[in-house]
Amino acid sequence: MGLRDVIGQDKAINILKRTVKKGKLPSAYLFAGESGIGKKLIAINLAKMVNCIEFNSKKDYIRDLKEIDSCDECSSCKKIDRGTHPDFMLIKTDGNQIKIEEIRAVGEFLSLKSYESAYKVVIIDEAEKLNQYAANAFLKTLEEPPAETLIILISSNPEIIPETITSRCSRINFRPLPLVDFKRLLLESLNAKGEGIKEEDKTVEDRINILIGISAGRPGLIITRDVFEERSWFLNLLNEMLNYGKDSWASREEMERWFYYLLVFLRDMTFLKYGFEDYIINIDMKDFLLRISKNVDSKIIIDCYEKINMVCNNLSFNLNKSLTWNYTGAFLRNILGVTNG
Repeated sequence: MGLRDVIGQDKAINILKRTVKKGKLPSAYLFAGESGIGKKLIAINLAKMVNCIEFNSKKDYIRDLKEIDSCDECSSCKKIDRGTHPDFMLIKTDGNQIKIEEIRAVGEFLSLKSYESAYKVVIIDEAEKLNQYAANAFLKTLEEPPAETLIILISSNPEIIPETITSRCSRINFRPLPLVDFKRLLLESLNAKGEGIKEEDKTVEDRINILIGISAGRPGLIITRDVFEERSWFLNLLNEMLNYGKDSWASREEMERWFYYLLVFLRDMTFLKYGFEDYIINIDMKDFLLRISKNVDSKIIIDCYEKINMVCNNLSFNLNKSLTWNYTGAFLRNILGVTNG
């Protein structure tokens, strides 16, 4: 796979290609935008391109932007795809923080000369998870980056990364995919799983529209997860919460996903209240949404949405799971008029 295969991010890709063509690649980039829209995919393919043996052999003669890409076949490209390239490092965390030890490893990696490529490339995924000590250590690397170094920070919440770091990066903004591109990618993904779906197949039209709506232009959400299964998980936890069950979130990531689905449901309830049935996302759950919002005023639902959205905006500050669960449960029971299990 190369940049040519990425769908829906032409503007960002062309900015990168023009920079490479001019030979003015910065030492550090910040790829900013919502999760699941292709930032990491493009970062990896940029790393492949700048170190591609085939591309570097002919780049001085290239005039057309379409030709600025990796070959996807040379040993360098294949090693980066496998994560075994000696001049390529991808930092990602399964926890809530990127720690100073990982950033020190980045510094040591960059201090060494390239083994076999033009650039040493470091990609830091979810850069907003840099803790204070890691951010301070990383700043030193950004202030004096070694020659032929490319650092790419990826973030869906760039506003919480220290300005001392973001100000030293060239920022590229990524947008959710346009509907036509998203639908194309969705159909390709579903068919790759052997589902044999066609765009004109009306029997699956609702399903496709639900997937498009829930993902909000973020194909990574659909490609990496079963959205319908995840929605059922959300509803099960909502039922537990409304019935005074104990908190069931396993991690902050689960909290973020659960609250996202809650906001989608509150959005749908608002549209139904105002009679805009054609605009709801969870069309297959219309009767359920009507039932739970039957006795709730539309202004109260909107107020609820705003308050829940405020909770979502504070999840990055590691809110206590149990307290957040209990607060949200009490709030929703009051709004929905739930008095017992």
